[in-house]
Amino acid sequence: MDLALFCLLCGLYSVLAIEGRYSAPVLDVKSQQLVLSSDQTLLLNCRGRWKLMWFHPPALAAEQVKVVNSRCGRTKQHYCSLLTISHAKADNTGFYKCYYEHRPERNTSVYTYITDSHRPFVEHSGMSPNVLYKKEKEPLIIPCRVTHPNTTVTLTKFSSGQRVSPDQRNILWDSTIGFTIRSPTFYYTGPFFCETFRGGAALKSRIYIVHRTVSNILEVYLNSSGSVHALRGDRLVLNCTATGELNTRVNITWDYPGQNNSFHSITKRIYRHRTHILFYSILTIPKLQHSDRGQYTCRVSSGDNLKQQGVPVTIYDHPFIRLKPRQGCIIETEVGQKSYKISPKLRAFPTPEVMWLKDGRIAAEQCSRYHLDGHSLVIRDVAEEDAGKYTILVRNQEHGLCQNLTFTLLVKVKPEIGEKAVSLQDPGPVPKGSRQALHCTSHGIPPPHIHWSWHPCPPKGLAAAPRA
Repeated sequence: MDLALFCLLCGLYSVLAIEGRYSAPVLDVKSQQLVLSSDQTLLLNCRGRWKLMWFHPPALAAEQVKVVNSRCGRTKQHYCSLLTISHAKADNTGFYKCYYEHRPERNTSVYTYITDSHRPFVEHSGMSPNVLYKKEKEPLIIPCRVTHPNTTVTLTKFSSGQRVSPDQRNILWDSTIGFTIRSPTFYYTGPFFCETFRGGAALKSRIYIVHRTVSNILEVYLNSSGSVHALRGDRLVLNCTATGELNTRVNITWDYPGQNNSFHSITKRIYRHRTHILFYSILTIPKLQHSDRGQYTCRVSSGDNLKQQGVPVTIYDHPFIRLKPRQGCIIETEVGQKSYKISPKLRAFPTPEVMWLKDGRIAAEQCSRYHLDGHSLVIRDVAEEDAGKYTILVRNQEHGLCQNLTFTLLVKVKPEIGEKAVSLQDPGPVPKGSRQALHCTSHGIPPPHIHWSWHPCPPKGLAAAPRA
């Protein structure tokens, strides 16, 4: 075999051997746990292939911890790190972990108990207040860890004094974790503490308050149900209100175009009622700009539940009124129509005042059959006298804007013959050759056309021929 190839294979084998041996750092302790007395010094030496880091319980003071890093091995290819914990205390009980700086998932740890006859339980420096949240379909952990692995512990309910012992089925005990209740019922709510006995004396942990979390969001709504229109420079305030069951805790977030702007503010409030809780999140934009237009969405989450409401926001540069007819200014309807609406096209902001006139006078004051529907005028039970000129006046007094539009309403009336409404006697026979005058009076809008036709009488004894 070529010498160069042989050297390459040997080098590769050496690297693979080192990689395999130190795929994770190695501690100089053989067991998975250590037991030390209070005020003793803990020494842990770690060796690995790359640069090493340490994780330790957070209760350690800076002056207690000393780390010395060095290169080690026959060829100085390895990394070594010596961790020294001086004057160890009961609260320093926990996991001590050595890991690679660039690969934290590759680590080795040892659990270390720091025993103290007067302090059997480990305090949690970062746990305040002592509230544990019990979630549905999740185990409950009461973290009363102990400073000695052989400590016998019971769980006690504060209100009743009833003790609960581990059964290793639903209630599990682990000195490095505490009590784990796999399927906690409503019983496991309220204050609990852990208890052990030494020399006939009862020693207790801190009190843990188990709070049953509820994540039922009943309703979410915004103070604006429709789209929001505003002028540039105006102030925008959107209030998102969530209603939840008692004990519910929610998280309210906003998603909107200018959410990264620092001058926008969000205020949160909570009001507790007898049967429910109201959560408020108030978004305030003091001075709207074009970049603020778009969709504003309030999202409310509690556990796995999520509800949201949104509203579009339109921003205008200036106030305006745009008024025009839909199909011309001459309109028509018929007598007897149950309802007729005069509805021009109107776009305006801010919302203007609207007034309708009929023949120069206020329409609503002339007839009770006239009423407004938005900016439209509705005429109920149309009559002939409803014909005339209708004018809509649109005004925004604050901004000095005004527009008007006049419609001519034609009311059609079906033609009628006046003589048909009067009962006439048969004039009887008239002398042959005499002159007779027949009258036909008609009325209708538009004016009807009158046409006369003559039908000869049938011979005597024959019935009148039916008309086609």
